[in-house]
Amino acid sequence: MQAKREFRSRDDTEVAVLDALVDRRDGGMTVFELRSRVDVDIDGLEEALADLKRDGLITAESREDRTLIRPADRVVPDPAAGGEDEAQSVVAWLREQVGL
Repeated sequence: MQAKREFRSRDDTEVAVLDALVDRRDGGMTVFELRSRVDVDIDGLEEALADLKRDGLITAESREDRTLIRPADRVVPDPAAGGEDEAQSVVAWLREQVGL
C-alpha cells in the first residue's frame, strides 16, 4: 500500500519511507528495517526521517530496547475508499514519468 497521493510530491526518499511505513503501519519499523527497504544511505534516511517528523507525518516511540517509527494516521489511505487513491496514484506516476 502507498501513502496518500497528497504526500507523494515530496522528496523521493521521503515518499519511499512513507510507503514502507504504510505497508507496515500496524507494527511500525525500526531505522534498520527502513534502511533495508529504502534505497538510500543512512545520512539520506536520517534527513528524510527528520523532515517527516518535523512535518508531523511520522511518529517514533520507544519500546523495550528499540524505537519504532510509524506513519501518522493522515498519511495512511482509507481502505474503505477502495482503489480510488491507488488509481489516482497510478495516473500521478504516469504523469511524473512523462513529465507532465
